Amino acid sequence: MNDNNRDIAQRLKGLREMLNVGAEELASVAGVDIDEYLSFETGEKDFSVTFLFNCAERLGVDVTELLTGTTPTLSLCSIVRAGQGIVTTREHMFTYEHLAHHFKGRTAEPFLVTAPFDEEAANKPIVLSTHKGQEIDYILDGQLKINVNGRTTILKAGDTAYYDSAQPHGMVAVGGKDCKFVAVVLKHLED
Repeated sequence: MNDNNRDIAQRLKGLREMLNVGAEELASVAGVDIDEYLSFETGEKDFSVTFLFNCAERLGVDVTELLTGTTPTLSLCSIVRAGQGIVTTREHMFTYEHLAHHFKGRTAEPFLVTAPFDEEAANKPIVLSTHKGQEIDYILDGQLKINVNGRTTILKAGDTAYYDSAQPHGMVAVGGKDCKFVAVVLKHLED
């Protein structure tokens, strides 16, 4: 277990207990069974960005608080210099660099994402996830195979996908090299 996972796991468990939210409830909100949830909470399993967003929303905190233990404070403008965003990496998976973690009350979560090319993963069915809101992915370099609700296409540099992220969706780098893209997750607007 790496230190980052352990720290996030401790914050997640601490907030859940402080707010009197049951582990079963948070597991349900996160879309996992209780055993898998508990493996996240102990830091044994790498966190997905979707998992963290769903937990943060239920706990009523900004995802930055789970990632860093700090509360965003800026409300006029936030500058994140190249390479200075909060990085979340899942082992052998995508690297997400949060590009606005200091800005409070965000209506969007912008990331610079690196999807590593893995020939085995590129030839398997794409793992899908869901979360509230909408998402836009703009490809900077490489190729990304994206599946949204069963529809699959390949995006290249300069291409954009915009979709309802409540629909099952997932992506994988293809074409023999890593794919770098900007992903912006727009929060769900209440009806």
